[in-house]
Amino acid sequence: MHRGKGMKFVGDSRVPAVRKPNIPKDYSEYPGKTEAFWPNFLLKEWMVGSVFLIGYLCLTVAHPSPLERIADPTDTGYIPLPDWYFLFLYQLLKYSYASGPYTVIGAFIMPGIAGGALLLAPFIDRGPERRPFKRPAATGFMLLALASMVFLTWESVAHHDWAAAKRQGAIVKTVQVDKNADGYKTMQKNTCLTCHGENLQGGAAAPSLQNLTLKPEEVAKIAREGKGAMPKGVFKGTDEELKKVTEFITQYNKK
Repeated sequence: MHRGKGMKFVGDSRVPAVRKPNIPKDYSEYPGKTEAFWPNFLLKEWMVGSVFLIGYLCLTVAHPSPLERIADPTDTGYIPLPDWYFLFLYQLLKYSYASGPYTVIGAFIMPGIAGGALLLAPFIDRGPERRPFKRPAATGFMLLALASMVFLTWESVAHHDWAAAKRQGAIVKTVQVDKNADGYKTMQKNTCLTCHGENLQGGAAAPSLQNLTLKPEEVAKIAREGKGAMPKGVFKGTDEELKKVTEFITQYNKK
């Protein structure tokens, strides 16, 4: 028997002749279900992003941000208002159980509990179901958070004094006030500037005394009898002092 005769070689189709690396199949094997990342998918993403960017720029040009007057750190009567997406937290701090001595509860503990509950929702409800009514825990957390935010935001908008907010932040033309005048010194003596400001610019609790359209006798009547948030009898000076004050104020009337 010659060497090699009588030997049989059997091949198994399950064993590849050439080893290939573990790479996913080409996207072309799934027509209509996938596409190449470059340039097809990336181009679509860029086009969608461009539409949103151009729309945002047009909205910014058409509706500029509402600016207020220059911030005055000495104006303790100014009431700041957060942007709309923080109004629900702003409203929460108005309630007695979340303000005053309980500010820590309203500012940290309650938002912390709510945020922690939302973060734990995926770990509490680990079921494979994707339908909302089959996931009561996650759906309940989401609906409760959404309802709370909508309700608190609505309450904040409905009960906020928007007219006062507009007045306190309005940009008005101011004039240089003569702080050496007798009328100004009389106002200092009678604590008028505490509410109306050192430059008569006004504040949240009192209107500006510049650019008025009042006559001296009308100013005197308001000083004695009060008006709006200003109670009666605030000005306790003499008639001569009141005359100096009214003449001083009315010289800054609108021309």
